[in-house]
Amino acid sequence: MDETVAEYIRRTVLKIPRDEIKTMLQKWGFLSEAQLQTVNFHQIKENISQDIVQLCEENSADIKQAAVLDIIYNHIYPNKRVWSVYQMKKTGEETDFFDITNFKQKFKRRLQSALKNVTINFREYEDNAIWIRIAWGTPYRRPNQYKPSYVVYHSQTPYVFISASVLKSNLPLLCQALIVASNYHDIREMELRSHSLNSLKDIVFKRYSQNFQTYCPRPLQERNGTLESTDLRIIQENRSEKERIQRVTQEVFGDGPQPKLEFAQYKLETMFKSDPKIDVLDKEPFRCLVKFSSPHLLESLKSLAPAGMADAPLSPLLTCIPQKARNYFRIRDKKGSFPESFVNP
Repeated sequence: MDETVAEYIRRTVLKIPRDEIKTMLQKWGFLSEAQLQTVNFHQIKENISQDIVQLCEENSADIKQAAVLDIIYNHIYPNKRVWSVYQMKKTGEETDFFDITNFKQKFKRRLQSALKNVTINFREYEDNAIWIRIAWGTPYRRPNQYKPSYVVYHSQTPYVFISASVLKSNLPLLCQALIVASNYHDIREMELRSHSLNSLKDIVFKRYSQNFQTYCPRPLQERNGTLESTDLRIIQENRSEKERIQRVTQEVFGDGPQPKLEFAQYKLETMFKSDPKIDVLDKEPFRCLVKFSSPHLLESLKSLAPAGMADAPLSPLLTCIPQKARNYFRIRDKKGSFPESFVNP
């Protein structure tokens, strides 16, 4: 077994929590149960990794087998990577029968015709997800197994989840191979990024419940000009307002937890309101790019009104982020006014 393969297997085993090493090796299936019985999984991880490498040498493991173990690790721990969502499009409404063997052959042929030094591994899972691992090289260097790209493609859907390598120049090659193998004609990034792969899937596959605002904010009530000074009335008003905010927030975002989204952006095109007598920007729309980032973006938006940092209900331009993700985030303010949410940077 090559020394680089042995070192890669050793480092992969060291990443796995010690209590899960045996279970993950069983899923790998490269080592027999009898071989695993010879390993003391209660010793320190460094010694465990050395024992595993020794067994792999007996079985003459190669880099393709080592890469499969890495796929299994990333499938169990997808949150270790940053994922982006891409959507593919067809020219018409035709539907094609999906052949996994044909998909693999086309994908490998396309990449390997453009770049010789590249290793590609596939693994299928029961939810119709195809995990693809690509280790990139150069014309003069072997593939770097420590900085691979990962692709998760759900057959019969136009959505692809990509965790790209450091070499961004390889991304166009990867996208081209995807559309050729899957018989699509175009692919675009949806500007959704997160460590939580499952949350991104929930958003694009509509697997979580979110209500959408269908009413206007409550108008201001006219007062009789006299200020109520009773503490009890102030307390009651505060309590009622908090209850209203909680109710409106629940109506907009729903009862359940929000998908964990860390980045989103969309293009805003709107018209300024101006005095009809003053012809200023009445015809030319104002365009800007709006970006959001947070460790938990949707939960952050959900907490704005209860925290007193925004009026309730929130603008639909904020609450519609998951819905608009399916439309590349191209949003137009139909009222023709620039939303207050974006006035102050």
